[in-house]
Amino acid sequence: MPVSTNHGTDVMTARNALDPGSPVVVTGATGRQGGATARRLLAEGRPVRALVRDASAPSARALAAAGAQLARGDLDDQESLLTALDGAAALFAIPPLPYGATGIEPELEVARGKRLIDAATAKGVEQVVFSTVASMADDSPGREGKALIERYLLDQVALPTVLRPVRFMTNYLGFAGIGIDGIRRGNGTECVHRHLFSPHEPMQVVALEDIAEFAALAFADPARFAGRTLELAGDQPTPVEAAAAIGDAIGIPVRYEQLTGNEVAAIGPDVAETRRRWLAGDRWHADIEALRVIHPGLRTLTGWLAESGAAAIREHVVAQGGMIASR
Repeated sequence: MPVSTNHGTDVMTARNALDPGSPVVVTGATGRQGGATARRLLAEGRPVRALVRDASAPSARALAAAGAQLARGDLDDQESLLTALDGAAALFAIPPLPYGATGIEPELEVARGKRLIDAATAKGVEQVVFSTVASMADDSPGREGKALIERYLLDQVALPTVLRPVRFMTNYLGFAGIGIDGIRRGNGTECVHRHLFSPHEPMQVVALEDIAEFAALAFADPARFAGRTLELAGDQPTPVEAAAAIGDAIGIPVRYEQLTGNEVAAIGPDVAETRRRWLAGDRWHADIEALRVIHPGLRTLTGWLAESGAAAIREHVVAQGGMIASR
């Protein structure tokens, strides 16, 4: 079922809310999902302890300025994890994703995930919200390690919740070093969005703020969300529709281009396999209307653009070199 599955944990005797005065430990807090979740919890007055490698990094200092407690730690250092989780009420975790020369290293990913879960249980942390990636098929590229961590979580933790978000709306801001995603300057007065998706078929997307909202809902009501797996999306425009919406919002025309097979193969085998599966009909399957019942404020793409996305994308485009005239 796309919205929720239960692992059979008996939560009838579970507390309806964990100690609100104890911190939620957030991994990946200097990144996208973890950062959004840390800010959401801080905004509602929930204590946050952010696991960081470098407390002097600008992103870590920004968290501290927002009210988060910083805990130096590393997923390869069990003692640092035990220290960070001491006295914590709950844990928000994202995939401990390691990349090697041949791509994702699932064995190391699983070892790190289990190490974090073991540290949480050793410290008596009853609730863990694990935000991973949306499922297409069980054997999709990159799913192996995450599936093993999910199963371990459900077996070991009293109040586990798994979130599986689809493609982030912030991906339109692009990634350094790869020739995929992001709004880029084209020739003349337009911009271009290039990706592997079919131009006229729906493509699910989700706002980081909504991932954080579902995490906050789970922390506010652990018993309700214990044992549940939620596939998260907020909208499903086609790539062409998304490009048009972004163009309207930023005042600069945006054209969508689908990457060729050779272009995708040059990026890497995992991306090429994802493209093959996508074109064969293996897609994300979040039930957006059911999610909106749980979280009525679930953002559409146009809503996210109006809220913050358009300004960020336009700034990103301008930063690529000079101003493109608005329509």
